[in-house]
Formats: sequence, structure tokens, C-alpha cells
Amino acid sequence: MNIFGEKVVLRAMEIEDMELLRETLNDPEIEYSVVGWSFPVSKSEQLRWYESTLSDKKNKRFVFETINTAEISSLGFIVLSNLDWKNRTAGIGIKLFKDAPRKQGYATDALQALLKYVFEELQLYRIGINILAANEASIALYTKNGFRKEGTLRSAIYKKGEYHDLHCYGLLKSDYLELFSEKQDKLIHSKVIVQKG
Repeated sequence: MNIFGEKVVLRAMEIEDMELLRETLNDPEIEYSVVGWSFPVSKSEQLRWYESTLSDKKNKRFVFETINTAEISSLGFIVLSNLDWKNRTAGIGIKLFKDAPRKQGYATDALQALLKYVFEELQLYRIGINILAANEASIALYTKNGFRKEGTLRSAIYKKGEYHDLHCYGLLKSDYLELFSEKQDKLIHSKVIVQKG
């Protein structure tokens, strides 16, 4: 089953996506802006990693693509990590591909589509993410969508010859329901005003 937003569709990750993912992992600019790290990844290593994900029940990975356009374009990956069914929690993360357009709402739409799915269909209770303090774009994306800063791990990540703070953000189901019911109310109200005008 695919997960649809307004601008993007989230689909299962396929073996054909591995070269795009490998290019993303090997891009220094992207690597420096995210928490993880890796040695340069070869094609064979990337394919072996893909094979290992097929039996992975704790991490679910999706590719998000444009919809309602003449040409389908893969924009990035979004992942649910460390799924914990007992505590109803998971982590989340997004990586845009190097050439994906920025500031057009695609990452926001992908995030909102996945949040709707995990809170309303999977009935998870909490989603969390750790973000490098310098990654202002990610901080803006998640806070705009209701995530709250819960703490800071000081000097937790070493990149480019220095240590960086790591901010911890979380979103509860109650936060999600409150935020998105407000947005829905505003949308309905604006439609009524337009129709009356």
C-alpha cells in the first residue's frame, strides 16, 4: 500500500533506488548535515545492505515521489526507525536527494503523510528524532510540524574536526491531533470565507 500526501506519494523502497541512495550517502554536504556517518559506499555494499533490509521488522523505509506531475521524480527517502510496538514509539528521518528541489513543500508533505499514517493507522503514541544543532532546515521542518525540543546531548557528534550538539525532538499523538485539527479548522474556515466572498 502506498501512502499519499497532497504533493508526494510514499512507496516501498526498491532495489532500483539503491544507486540514488548510494549517491546521497556518498555526498559530503549531506553527510555533514545528518547524524550518521559512513565510509564511502560501493555499489556491492549498497546492494548487500538492501538485501539485509528485506527481513528488517524494526525499520521501514520509503521513497517519496512527486504526484500530479507529467514526469514522476524521486525526491528522497523517509524512514521509520526502531519501531517499538510495546511502547508504541518510533524514530523518524528524512533525506532529500542531492538534486531534489528545496523549499517547495515536498519534505513537509512527506512528513505529514507519514505522521498521519503512523498516528491514525498504526496507532503509535510517540515519534522522535535527533538533529544536529547546525541543521537549521531540519529543525524548522520538524518544529513547524509540532515536534518539541526535549533536550540536548552536548558535544555528541564529531564531524569536520569538531564536536557538535545534538538536539532531541519528539511528537506525541496528542500533539499531532491538536496541531492538525487546528490546521483543518483553519482550512475549512478559509474555504467558507472564499465561498461567501
